[in-house]
Amino acid sequence: MTSKTVLIVDDESAIREMIAVALEMADYRVLEADNAQTAHAMIVDDQPDLLLLDWMMPGTSGIELARRLKREETTAELPIILLTAKSEEDNKILGLEAGADDYITKPFSPRELVARLKAVLRRTTPRGIEDAVEIEGLLLDPASHRVSAHGQSLEIGPTEYRLLQFFMTHQERAYTRGQLLDQVWGGNVYVEERTVDVHIRRLRKALGEPHQHLIQTVRGTGYRFSARL
Repeated sequence: MTSKTVLIVDDESAIREMIAVALEMADYRVLEADNAQTAHAMIVDDQPDLLLLDWMMPGTSGIELARRLKREETTAELPIILLTAKSEEDNKILGLEAGADDYITKPFSPRELVARLKAVLRRTTPRGIEDAVEIEGLLLDPASHRVSAHGQSLEIGPTEYRLLQFFMTHQERAYTRGQLLDQVWGGNVYVEERTVDVHIRRLRKALGEPHQHLIQTVRGTGYRFSARL
């Protein structure tokens, strides 16, 4: 499994279905939305790795959504591939200037789409973020999206996984609950800061006795991930 999540935004259900089948066969997790408003909410909640975005949609167009996402700090780095029947050079330039990472015109082959998608993800994935991280026998492997302790697989929810990945790649620094919300949940998610405490408890429980001490409570601040007591 690639463990990558792709959000398809297109008002035509037949197009979404065709793309979804191709991506699922290539081992991508697929989410779907038929308008820009729904898509924006899903981007905030589900944090997909890439957006396949139709240019022409009723209401807010794909190009408008792309511009909005690039303006917002928490979504500015989200890779976007525009899907459109527009093939004129000026429109391609307009799409790229709006922040799209690539541009593919309809009709296209599923094989071409998957190849373009892989290329964009390779270009936009920060160096090292796909590397496995191991601390005291606790192993997080982004490639397989799995966490194990001394070779034993651990059951960890998606939010706890993102929290653990952030902690393991940002060790020895104390973070406030607000900072963790921004980094793990996204700045546009309006939830109570105490939500962090709930997920910290779940994560500690999932890690179990050998490793729960790695997540340390810093009084008056928040939390820190450290192998040092």
